[in-house]
Amino acid sequence: MKAEVILPEEYRPSEDEPFMNERQVEYFRRKLLTWKSELLEQSAETLEGLQDSARNVPDIADRASEETDRALELRTRDRQRKLVSKIDAALRRLDNGDFGYCDITGEQISLKRLDARPIATMTLEAQERHERREKVHRED
Repeated sequence: MKAEVILPEEYRPSEDEPFMNERQVEYFRRKLLTWKSELLEQSAETLEGLQDSARNVPDIADRASEETDRALELRTRDRQRKLVSKIDAALRRLDNGDFGYCDITGEQISLKRLDARPIATMTLEAQERHERREKVHRED
């Protein structure tokens, strides 16, 4: 069992400390767990809202509007579900020591990028190359 890492509330990962040291790992773990918790909470609220709106609406225009709202809620919920699975994958990478390293190049992903998008699996450059290749293939 590892000792708990004490993080000051104002702590932010910095380039002048060793990459993915205990403090950075703990910082990103907390960030990911907080994000996951917020998404799951929103998801529960979405479900409650969908159940409440499942009533029979006699007016055809109101019913159409309600169906559109439900479809949007379900799409949002699906995006949240996918995001939660990416967060879980990032937490697994934290546990096995792969977090913060590019899947393609093995290079360190910048702390700025990880702070903005802690589920990132590629450096910005590798991500851009990947997206350009994807775009080219889509146009074929």
